[in-house]
Amino acid sequence: MAHFFTRLIDKFLGEPEIDWDELEADLISSDIGAKRVIPLIEALQEQDSQDACDIVDYIKSQLRAAFPANLPQLPPPADKPVVIMMVGVNGAGKTTTSAKLAHFLQKRGHKVLLAAADTFRAAAVEQLESWATRLQVPLYKGRENQDPASVCYEAHTRALNEGVQYLICDTAGRLHTRHNLMEELSKIRRSIAKQDASAPHACYLVVDATTGGNALMQAREFHKATPLSAVVVTKMDGSGKGGVAVAIQDELGIAPVFLGIGEGKDDLIPFQVDDYVDTLL
Repeated sequence: MAHFFTRLIDKFLGEPEIDWDELEADLISSDIGAKRVIPLIEALQEQDSQDACDIVDYIKSQLRAAFPANLPQLPPPADKPVVIMMVGVNGAGKTTTSAKLAHFLQKRGHKVLLAAADTFRAAAVEQLESWATRLQVPLYKGRENQDPASVCYEAHTRALNEGVQYLICDTAGRLHTRHNLMEELSKIRRSIAKQDASAPHACYLVVDATTGGNALMQAREFHKATPLSAVVVTKMDGSGKGGVAVAIQDELGIAPVFLGIGEGKDDLIPFQVDDYVDTLL
């Protein structure tokens, strides 16, 4: 969605009339979602001014209004470890985001433990182990092909014993169309809750901004399998149309908590509405 509105202004600036069908198609192609775009177009058509700049200003105001005043926040430290489940399909950046989140928390003085629960994909464990070494974050990893739920349980036991403040569980990259894999997420939740009925305390879905409408479909299916606390939208620095965050919020009422803006260890930033809208522009 980068420069989308710049192109929009260039397209309609100086035109005697706005092509509403074309504008609607452009907005929908930006992954904002038809649920917001259609009433937005109707409202624009009723306005006195049809100047391209005024249209952009109105769209910006509507994008800001899409998100709640109280955005998702990281759970604060407590007497027991705060457990965060990271879920998402392979390739969305879930493992990398897990490591970046651990770094984000560690920089703020928190004691963190990573759990490599993507045991069915050796490369995922190796990737997380490499990040953990680089960032000097403790890592718990199970045996190859070990039940992910048991890995999370054992990691939680270690976190309890060592006074860890945040346990981040990097689960397997689930194919959202596979019912048995989605059922496994429920099993992981149950295993974590055995030692703390309130855990997990947050479940973050990692979606790739470049996948467009697929990200919304993933959010629907994952939310059915395990209640989602928030989403993390990655690859906002690429060709991704980050408008999918609006579509997920509109349909499911789930807002972003972080944005991934690059490959560096510090390229995970808390979601801020104004900054997000400016990024889209």
